[in-house]
Amino acid sequence: MITRSLLVCLCLAAAVSAAVPATEILPTAGLGLPVLGHIQPRHAKDIADSPWSIGAETIDRDFTVYAHFKAWLGPLGAKRVRLQAGWAKCEKTKGVYSWDWLDAIVDDAVAQGVHPWLEFNYGNTIYPGGGDTGLGGGLPTSPEALAAWDRWCRALVERYRDRVAEWEVWNEPDLNKTGAAAADAYVDLYIRTARIVREVQPAGKVWALALAHNPDYADKFLAGLKAKDALHLVDAITFHGYPKNPDDTTLVDRLRAIIAKHGRPIELRQGETGAPSKYQENFALSKLSWTETTQAKWNLRRLLAHRAKDIPMNLFTLSDMHYTTASAQGGPDGVLRMNYKGLLGTNPDQTVSHVKPAYVAAQTVFSIFDSTVVRLPDYAFMSTAPRTVALSGYRHTPSGGQIAAYWFSDAPPDDSLGVTRIELTLRAGQFKNPVLVDLRTGQVYAVPAGSWEQTAAGTVFRNLPVYDSPFLIAEQAALLLKR
Repeated sequence: MITRSLLVCLCLAAAVSAAVPATEILPTAGLGLPVLGHIQPRHAKDIADSPWSIGAETIDRDFTVYAHFKAWLGPLGAKRVRLQAGWAKCEKTKGVYSWDWLDAIVDDAVAQGVHPWLEFNYGNTIYPGGGDTGLGGGLPTSPEALAAWDRWCRALVERYRDRVAEWEVWNEPDLNKTGAAAADAYVDLYIRTARIVREVQPAGKVWALALAHNPDYADKFLAGLKAKDALHLVDAITFHGYPKNPDDTTLVDRLRAIIAKHGRPIELRQGETGAPSKYQENFALSKLSWTETTQAKWNLRRLLAHRAKDIPMNLFTLSDMHYTTASAQGGPDGVLRMNYKGLLGTNPDQTVSHVKPAYVAAQTVFSIFDSTVVRLPDYAFMSTAPRTVALSGYRHTPSGGQIAAYWFSDAPPDDSLGVTRIELTLRAGQFKNPVLVDLRTGQVYAVPAGSWEQTAAGTVFRNLPVYDSPFLIAEQAALLLKR
């Protein structure tokens, strides 16, 4: 049954998308296989749970406009959305909170079946010593500002505790330029904020750090918490990272080792990562050649590289961002600095200009890899590939069918769409009716009967295509297809 709210949402998406050019996705060359159909996208309302989140950051500074891209949120299929609550946008006059902008976003996301997680972020210059309002800026430090921070945090949790259950404290404090004491200051800010959440919403989850890239900062933070007997206040550590090669997850390994050293199990979550779709002068992965094809490939590999390590991930981000005010990287007031990491392209007025191939690619991953798909550890394989192949195996719990994701992982993706043919043996592979899925395009292909077999060594696939973007070998029963 389609509920009234879902019908309204779907009608809105159709009405908005009718004015947006259709997405052009170039086919992968040289496959020569029968097309069975496409992966059926799934609305967030139709997915019970998944490890995927989508970014909707910078609304607090008006670098994006939620109303312009909200029609694409639920249909994407991510179950969470990251939002920056913006103290300076909420409190422009001392003691007076403006919630209308955030109410509209939170309520709409929830209505679309997407769980918002809110970040207590950035300072407020209406208070002396109130900290800075952008990336890399200082934390609030004065007694007056810290008391105001406490009041705002408490009011925020009290207002949204019936709709929000996950809270993140600050954004990338390791970029703070105020000196060596920054980690100690963040420890204190985190503790006071987490205690407010636990008091107002005892079941709420509090996530720490939103780490930019510095694991030593995380080590100092956890040591500082441990010294104050406050490690119990951390439910998860979020971290970011924008390596040129999306398969580089060394930060995961480093952070896991640091957490183990401090003696308390703490979940790790990828909180922000994604590629641009064109050359840009500023921000992560800048001054490099990018296209909408390489963006889609990079994002896909980043998503699945984290899934292969059981790390929930937030993809950055849904809409392109227009940085127009002074910030650590945004330039002087009034100078536009574009960040093209959105899955949706934008016009000069910040409305959506088009849906990028990266949106379709992410939508395909989110449709398949919900929480009913579990990773199979030690999923061994052999291949005749001339390059390094990344491969991970999964089981779709409802059907019992296996899914194997694989791609060339030894270099950043390029624009080429041709494939290499290899022989691949999955030692623990068990298939009855395998199909091939190109996650970049969402197309599903038949695997010819004579090109694979079950042997004593495992399941062998011959003449199998591979390139620098993920394919899946999947039991057809594990997929939802549209023809």
